Amino acid sequence: MELLKQKIIDHGIVKAGGVLRVDSFLNHQIDISLYQEIGKEFYRLFESDNVTKILTVEASGIGIACMTAQYFGVPVVFAKKSKTSNVAENNYVGHIYSFTHQCHNDIIVNREYVTPQDRVLLIDDFLAKGSAFEGLIDIVKQAGAYLVGAGSVIEKGFQGGGDKLRSCGIRVESLAIVDSMEEGQPIVFRN
Repeated sequence: MELLKQKIIDHGIVKAGGVLRVDSFLNHQIDISLYQEIGKEFYRLFESDNVTKILTVEASGIGIACMTAQYFGVPVVFAKKSKTSNVAENNYVGHIYSFTHQCHNDIIVNREYVTPQDRVLLIDDFLAKGSAFEGLIDIVKQAGAYLVGAGSVIEKGFQGGGDKLRSCGIRVESLAIVDSMEEGQPIVFRN
């Protein structure tokens, strides 16, 4: 997706330790026009898969999932990272490691919202080592639902998560795959 790649080149900031800051347009301040194009592109990629639910992890994936869901006309379910008093007791629980936050989290989805009848598309802003998607895949399996695939806005290809998921037979569609990045150097995208 050339529009996204250009936005990353123009506004992305590469930090030490494999961190790509895109918070000026993707996951802190949101460029709604870009989000619309991202949603349309995920719809184009998965429109023939009869998606019935979109599943993501709070918080950065929610806006992208919602924009995508409007094109499919389906609900978004987001896995919560903490149990609150208004979360039912009947939940699926997955486990993830956040590369960005350097911490482990349990993620929670109410069993009412993902069922065996669902065809689930996973959506998230980043794919690094694949832990968030692995936790969501576990929830889809617990539900007995069908996993259509996973859509990532930006995949850090050099961290191997996307390749690992693909090697397990999971369809992964990333709108921009960064093959290498270093502070002060141009970002290299996969063709």
